[in-house]
Amino acid sequence: MLGEYRENFITYLDAEKHLTSNTLSSYRRDVEAYMNYLTEHGITDICAANKTVVLTYLLDLQKKGRATATISRCLASIRSFYDYLSRTGLVASDPTLGLESPKVEKKLPQILSADEVDILLDQPKCVDLKGYRDKAMLELLYATGIRVSELIELNLDDINAAMGFVHCGSTRERIIPLGSIAVRAIADYIAKARDMMVKKTDEPALFVNCNGKRLTRQGFWKIIKKYKAQAGIAKELTPHTLRHSFAAHLLENGADLKSIQEMLGHSDISSTQVYARLMKNKIKEVYQKAHPRA
Repeated sequence: MLGEYRENFITYLDAEKHLTSNTLSSYRRDVEAYMNYLTEHGITDICAANKTVVLTYLLDLQKKGRATATISRCLASIRSFYDYLSRTGLVASDPTLGLESPKVEKKLPQILSADEVDILLDQPKCVDLKGYRDKAMLELLYATGIRVSELIELNLDDINAAMGFVHCGSTRERIIPLGSIAVRAIADYIAKARDMMVKKTDEPALFVNCNGKRLTRQGFWKIIKKYKAQAGIAKELTPHTLRHSFAAHLLENGADLKSIQEMLGHSDISSTQVYARLMKNKIKEVYQKAHPRA
């Protein structure tokens, strides 16, 4: 019965909230872990789980060494689950009401310097099919700041090389300009590699794997790790690092926050303001290193 509640909840989120597959998977994992905890403690009726049970579960996550951000996300998932159960009349009361999420210290994003970006983007060599593809992907990511999930969802007709823009965003649709270097890399990939990689002529995906199918997030993660090692970059490098670097470098070179917000697809300007904090920290660091009386 608990499993049925979980799947009905995920179906509801998918149908009503139109969340991405990654977000839905996150909700499913969090709720499933909570339900496993209930089952392990002999609770098979969701109505029997009160506020004390939820608190005890969160404390158990803390004892297991889970990060504060992870615990906060789990509570948010459980809160949404109980909200659904309350709306559908499956529980009489919501045990998460009044529970506060643990305070999460917001870390500033890791970014690459312009030189490090140049080194990274120079790693893929256009000597084989994968080289053309990887060069186009990395150039596109840094040129637009799109998310990796948006990158792998791109279709061939989302690119307008002649006009120099890309259309992206399943949840927050937008048009983002492309620089000449990215346009050239994408055009080279399409002309010299993509047609030989796809197996079906009607394949819509822009970026495909060696089997001719749409590249996955995991596939891209392996690619970025490979080029990080080749470039000798010591900083932590995730699929999101080029997105952060794109935003920080635009801001550093005079772009306004509102324009950056639009390109990143942030619904709230507060999400974009983290890059302004990043720049302030950088200025302070430069001052302390350079000023003789700092």
